[in-house]
Amino acid sequence: MRRLPLIVLIVALAAGACQKKPAPDRAALTQTAIDAAMWGMPIVSFDAMRQAFFRDAGAQYGDIAYLSAPADWKLQLTTPNGSAYYVYFNFNTKDGPLVLDVPPAAGAGLFGSMLDAWQVPVADIGPQGEDQGKGGRYLLMPPDYAPDPPTGYIPVRLGTFNGYAAFRAIPQSSSSAAVSRALGLVQKLRLYPLAAADSVPETRFVDLSGKLFDGIVRFDASFYASLAHMIDEEPVLPRDTAMIAKLRTLGIEKGKQFEPDTLMQAVLNGAAKQVQSTLIAKIADDGVEFWPGRRWKGPNPAGANTGFTFVNDGQLDVDARAVMYFLACAPPKKLGKATFYLSAYVDSAGQALGGDKTYHLHVPAKVPAAQFWALTICDRNTAAFIRESPKIELNSYDRAIRRNRDGSVDLYIGSQAPAGRQSNWVYTAPGGTWFTLFRFYGPQPALMDQTWQLPDIAEVP
Repeated sequence: MRRLPLIVLIVALAAGACQKKPAPDRAALTQTAIDAAMWGMPIVSFDAMRQAFFRDAGAQYGDIAYLSAPADWKLQLTTPNGSAYYVYFNFNTKDGPLVLDVPPAAGAGLFGSMLDAWQVPVADIGPQGEDQGKGGRYLLMPPDYAPDPPTGYIPVRLGTFNGYAAFRAIPQSSSSAAVSRALGLVQKLRLYPLAAADSVPETRFVDLSGKLFDGIVRFDASFYASLAHMIDEEPVLPRDTAMIAKLRTLGIEKGKQFEPDTLMQAVLNGAAKQVQSTLIAKIADDGVEFWPGRRWKGPNPAGANTGFTFVNDGQLDVDARAVMYFLACAPPKKLGKATFYLSAYVDSAGQALGGDKTYHLHVPAKVPAAQFWALTICDRNTAAFIRESPKIELNSYDRAIRRNRDGSVDLYIGSQAPAGRQSNWVYTAPGGTWFTLFRFYGPQPALMDQTWQLPDIAEVP
């Protein structure tokens, strides 16, 4: 066999080494990024709220943020309301179990849920919670905690190290004395490490009233930076091993720095925008018809039927979960006990609700809500309050609302209040799209047995 001269071999090898690697399949990367964003929606939404807790509230682990007045548009969370006195805090059990000391719900309502980083509710508090409104000490345990919990605590085992709580303090009326009692319950909450139980430290409370608290997900490349950060912080759940492997093609890998190059940044930006558009389109079809022949929808059972894990027969319903956590946060462990929500995305004619039109909603008398009812308007692009909105909600606490002689109420929705209807009007942004939630706090049998029904929202000619 004839041997090639050495110089020829060197040149040939150098030429081979200089050949460009095949360009990555951009379409495949984009699809992986889309799949990753749909799958990661709940944990990225969690991180957006957590970053607002640190950045906007100036809070840290161990602190409790709350509202000393009902929310305005500056509370940028997914589908909050403008009537409750919210309580919110993040926690991290990496260094060991934490104790949440909850006071008895006396003189006011105090209820809500604690959730892990995937936004799976792990415990409720209040009359419908594990403490049954009598108060108690909840022990929040990390996923790797082996010892048996000590006696005297309500044990709560988390699937993640991170988590959050969202509670509502509910005054018995809108009087200053009732509000003071409700906020007094908030001030009795205590959050501290189990290791400090013998000498409980003071809990710092941070009032969010009047402050921008922006916990809304951004659909751009930063979505994936957040996802990478959370993947690095949390244990991999068995159901997620296949997706974790796929994430490596995007540069997301546990224990490694996420540093997308220019091409990958462009892919991620484009994929995130596609996911946002997909979710906005999907929300109108989410949920189930509540009253026959009407446009109001009850919650999608895919969440409630699985304890908001969205796992059924071993299969994770990624799409339903993504829509849920685009629309909302902090679902309760026991749905329908303390609150019940109905949503509307279209008017009585089936047309999308638009900011340039004026609408009417007749609310019949004797609304089946033991505590209060509320009609809240949300921006369809973010599922948050409409930014800069002068009026985000109408509710039964509002003494200015004009009521009809039979106890019913006529409400108006639009960019401008109809003449003489200012007190019964709620704002929508011109040129925007929106949807609404009608909430029942303390839902009564007449709602669930459908003997009381809410008419559809109708466009005013």
